This record gives sequence, structure tokens and C-alpha cells, in this order.
Amino acid sequence: MFGQKQRQPGAPVPTSSGSSRSETVIGANTRIVGTINSDNNMRIDGAVEGDIEVIGNLIVGETGRVIATIKAQNIHISGAVKGEITATEKLEISPTGKVWGDITTAALQIEPGGLFRGQSTMASTIDEPLLLEGPGASQLEAS
Repeated sequence: MFGQKQRQPGAPVPTSSGSSRSETVIGANTRIVGTINSDNNMRIDGAVEGDIEVIGNLIVGETGRVIATIKAQNIHISGAVKGEITATEKLEISPTGKVWGDITTAALQIEPGGLFRGQSTMASTIDEPLLLEGPGASQLEAS
């Protein structure tokens, strides 16, 4: 009963990279308007409006409702989010997740049933290859 942390059904299992950090939880009956900065992992099951910056991982649970500019390492969305999202590593949208807004991430996963409306940018350290000639350029010169 006490001292045992039970995982909620449908909640993602914490990854080994984030398991050593504590987690801040915003409960289902909580509403926050403003700016949130955290050095820990965070889970939102309530309502948040404003700006969210998390150095660790962010989970928006099924009951979570967020209207914000979000920046975190990994983001998992099972609730509803409206706003600009930056995930420095990975953004996951579960079957119950809904996202309206522009996203920037290195990796994107949208499971069947998940909703995404907006534009996405894949952040990467790999440079785009230069095209020395456009397709068909040599054919145009020959004619």
C-alpha cells in the first residue's frame, strides 16, 4: 500500500535514461496558468496554460489538457495539447493523444488513432546534401 509506486494503466514505462530523476505530477484536478520550469521529469494530468520547459521528460496523461509552448527532452502525449512543441530527442503521440500546433523534434512517432494537425520540423545534426546539378540539367544543356 504505502511505499509502493503503482503505474497507472496506459502510462508509458519510464525509460532507463530518465528513471534516476524524480517526477513532478500535476494532478487531474489541478489547473495552472503561467510558466513552469523544471529540472525533473514531469507528468501533467490536469490543465496547464502558458509556457512549459522541462530539462527531463514530459508526459501529458489522458486527462491532461495543455495550451502552451512546450520544450522538453522527450515528450509523450496521451491527452490534448495546443501550441508550439519542441522535443530535443523524441515526440510520441499515443492513440488517445491530440496535438494542434507546430512541432520540432529529432524523432516523431504517431500511433494509429493519434491526431496531429500542424507543421513538423525534424531537427538533425546531419547536413542536407548539396545538389550540384538539378535533375535534367545536363539534358537541357545538350539541346
